Amino acid sequence: MSTRFASPEIALGGEPDAPVVRVAGTVRRPGRPSSGSVSALLRHLESAGFPGAPRALGVDELGRQVLTYVEGEVPGRPLPAYAMSEAALVALARLLRELHEAAASFAPLPGAVWERGSSLDDEPELVGHCDVTPENVVFRPSPSPGNPLLPYALIDFAMARPTTRLFDVVTTLRHWAPLADPVDREPVQRTLDAGARMRIFCDAYGLTARERLRVVDASRIRLGRSYLVMRDRARGAEPGWARRWADGAGARIRRAAAWLDANEDDLRAHLM
Repeated sequence: MSTRFASPEIALGGEPDAPVVRVAGTVRRPGRPSSGSVSALLRHLESAGFPGAPRALGVDELGRQVLTYVEGEVPGRPLPAYAMSEAALVALARLLRELHEAAASFAPLPGAVWERGSSLDDEPELVGHCDVTPENVVFRPSPSPGNPLLPYALIDFAMARPTTRLFDVVTTLRHWAPLADPVDREPVQRTLDAGARMRIFCDAYGLTARERLRVVDASRIRLGRSYLVMRDRARGAEPGWARRWADGAGARIRRAAAWLDANEDDLRAHLM
């Protein structure tokens, strides 16, 4: 096949040995055992009318997963102020709730393969995103006066797997409240009231009173298990996980857990 008029590949991220690239209006992600399951989820979200996710377009000649490219702004590091605004937090909570509502009717095929990650002990309720970091949220101008940038879509469903609504909520709060020692926060996050932001997020998502009672404990479990999963995958010589572990991810999780313990009473007071 001639490549004379082929579109160039633009690097978007991923690992050095498994880059994610943009080709015209598509994204190409290296194939992995879970790619078929993720594509099935994305096709379901499309059929359910959920606009906030890429569309699965199949596989290219190199065996890469092909997705639509979602136009918009993805926050870089250091995080910009718009990403941490209260309006953005509310919009993100509503976007996650809309995802969960659309995913609740998705029935994975028997034997579906998903990425291994931390979890709670509850029976799975749906297939969640499980990795709503700032790098995985696309912002667009809102229709309101001033057109502030607000979350529009979630991308990179690589860590999607059967889980609970609560797990996906606390995983999201980990990055957006944030539930982290101040020494590990981005500059724009250091003056934020994490407890107040947890309350705002849970209000906008519509978490029940019973679920709110479990948020702090679920966050603690999530941090502990995330540490173990990341450590084990790093020891298993998985390049991306090994690199993150070497960059201090384990120590940051430990500090976040200690911060959570020290601030538990204040966080619970905000939630209730």
